[in-house]
Amino acid sequence: MLDLFHHPARLYADPSRVVVRPFHIGWSSNGGGPSRTERLVSAVLALSLPEARAELELVLKDFEARHWQTRRVFMTRYEQIAQVLGLDDAVIGDERRQLIGAYFCHEYSYAAAALMNPSVVPHFDQSGMPAGSTRILMSMRAVGEGHISSVAFREGIVGPGNELRLSPEPPFATAVDVEGEEIPEGPVTVCRHRDSTLSGTVIFPITHAQSKGLEDLRLVQFTHDDGSVEWLGTYTAYNGSAIQSEMLRTRDFRNFDLVPMSGSAARNKGMGLFPRKIGGSYWMIGRQDGENLFLIQSDTLTHWDEGQKLLTPHYPWELVQIGNCGPPIELDEGWLLLTHGVGAMRKYSIGAVLLDKQDPSKVLGRTAEPILSAANQDREGYVPNVVYSCGGMRHDDRIFIPYGVADSSIAFAFVSTASLIAAMV
Repeated sequence: MLDLFHHPARLYADPSRVVVRPFHIGWSSNGGGPSRTERLVSAVLALSLPEARAELELVLKDFEARHWQTRRVFMTRYEQIAQVLGLDDAVIGDERRQLIGAYFCHEYSYAAAALMNPSVVPHFDQSGMPAGSTRILMSMRAVGEGHISSVAFREGIVGPGNELRLSPEPPFATAVDVEGEEIPEGPVTVCRHRDSTLSGTVIFPITHAQSKGLEDLRLVQFTHDDGSVEWLGTYTAYNGSAIQSEMLRTRDFRNFDLVPMSGSAARNKGMGLFPRKIGGSYWMIGRQDGENLFLIQSDTLTHWDEGQKLLTPHYPWELVQIGNCGPPIELDEGWLLLTHGVGAMRKYSIGAVLLDKQDPSKVLGRTAEPILSAANQDREGYVPNVVYSCGGMRHDDRIFIPYGVADSSIAFAFVSTASLIAAMV
């Protein structure tokens, strides 16, 4: 019998969680005259000092208490605009600079529509943890206005007896910083401000390829051949018409590299990276055809071509399609791969597969019945009948699984490793 525990904690979408985002008005001009941006800046500069001061006071009255270091954010935005337009700071006072910055910002509710599809890894800071407890770091897909997805984080602790304690959310959420006003292409590095907490940090789309969303980050704590540790995460970049797999890379959760991946396999979504090399190669679980699971091998972390078919739908609860629910988890018995299956009425379920430790192309067993299925209250939400995870982790003799419910909220479960393997055929 499967030893499964559903934790009572639940995370929901929250429209009150807002951040300040750049508001892009436009640099092009009509008929060779000043651009819309230039006209707006000129209008602000034309205000008398009392007028500018009164308008700034009104803006701060409305927004300063809702955001972290609001004046600093306005000044940073001004500096981006000033760099492009060549403004002279010496003749523009602080108040006008803050007001110009405010005109080029807007408030964005990043999790108003949904909070879903989490992944979890051991936290980079395990100091002060008592025996049997592990500090965790969870990524979440937050969906806001325009159905644009971003990456949010939440810290916590798992302990003995299926214990889960989530860190309190800070009062303010903050977006990572990126240099410059122009939208970059290719790899980009974003930074968490030194005074902001990780649980309140949000990574928004930056490049054109990501413009409509960063979807379903699958985090893994990766150990390199030299013993160094890096946190890597595959995610789907979406621009409204095309998808592209990319990789988040960080060693300190201060600076994050967002790196496009190349190769035929990277044109698809749902890629899960093994947490270390096997036989001198990097390995990935993918779903190139949208129906089956594939095992992919590469000499580099960022180029992935076609792999070999590993699993096809077999049981009724997965006949429409199967995919991974995060990176494989290393056990003494082999590689544990959480999977999702789609059955009749597009009902999602979560199962598991055990792969050989030395040769992951060998399937040692798979669950004939789901570990988790959409049922009762878990069926209702933005997309009904869906349970979905982007990654669990081992904690002592159990697997901790955070999972999305109906593309609307996040729930948590613990399952014993022994009972999970015993349920496989």
